[in-house]
Amino acid sequence: MLTPKSQIMNQETKLIKSRLGLLKLAEHLDNVTKACKMMGTSRDSFYRIKQLYSDGGEAALAEISRRKPIMKNRVAPEVEEACVKIAFDYPAYGQSRACNELRKQRIFISAAGVRCVWQRHNLEVFSKRLSALEARVAEQGLILTEAQMMALERKKEKREALGEIETEHPGYLGSQDTYYVGTIKGVGRIYQQTFIDTYTRVAFAKLYDSKHTITSADLLNDRVIPFFEEQQIPLLRVLTDRGTEFKGKPENHEYEMYLQIEGIEHSKTQVRHPQSNGICERLHRTMQDESYAVAFRKQLYESIEQLQLDLDKWIDYYNNERPHSGKYCFGKTPMQTFNESITLAKQKLHDYIQPAA
Repeated sequence: MLTPKSQIMNQETKLIKSRLGLLKLAEHLDNVTKACKMMGTSRDSFYRIKQLYSDGGEAALAEISRRKPIMKNRVAPEVEEACVKIAFDYPAYGQSRACNELRKQRIFISAAGVRCVWQRHNLEVFSKRLSALEARVAEQGLILTEAQMMALERKKEKREALGEIETEHPGYLGSQDTYYVGTIKGVGRIYQQTFIDTYTRVAFAKLYDSKHTITSADLLNDRVIPFFEEQQIPLLRVLTDRGTEFKGKPENHEYEMYLQIEGIEHSKTQVRHPQSNGICERLHRTMQDESYAVAFRKQLYESIEQLQLDLDKWIDYYNNERPHSGKYCFGKTPMQTFNESITLAKQKLHDYIQPAA
């Protein structure tokens, strides 16, 4: 294991090599501008590095010291403390409003000064102030004010719009989507119906030659519902986008009708916010990179059934062997997460059917 001193020396060595590389590249290309653009360095930095190398050789190319802050130019400690306090008391306030509120307390500091203080404490943007507030509440058990509650509600609404879904236990919410795999010569277009449990990340996928309401319901009927029945917990809700294969009048729409028969609540993504179903989208990207991109290089498929066999093998690997970094997985596989958290779902079910005293 490297000591801190060794780490610093390694960093300095890398820095020197990078700067030497810039000088050599400029010499090789005979064009300073092009070399700077390729290395992501400004021309001013190039000529400063060149001068240092001319004066002191490689040793001079170590970390170029930056100007140290002049501490006497900092605001008074009590002013800094007031700026931090207002960031926690009113996290939704921007720097200008915080500046005006501080003036009421006879604390005079410019809006730019407030921002500088916030930057030193990692509070310069709304999301950082909310995260710091949540951490402080969890640590100290504070009672939130109305302003703080409103700010946290705003964060929750934004998270839902951006696809950060609230889920409580396995089976609480499943996410389903359609994925266009591609067109295979002699087979035609191939679509994939995908389902993922948002809590445990256990996934199911099945291939079809069309995108239709029947195929959307078939995945649930063939793979998903039998799995949850085997585990003796219900699937409570499914989230989909607003595609025609998922959305329609229940009386003449096979997918909607199937959900009603099974007693599954149907939630849809917000209009013009397809990223609300981002868990499925992220799984599709993983499947494309780790399954399809590899499979199509290895062999030519002559039927959907042949491709489905390889897809099933990958899904089994994904669920049972591949560590997942999902919110509740903590590096465990989806099935490990499911098995360890199934008691949450059973407890919720028990509480729900328990008659009131």
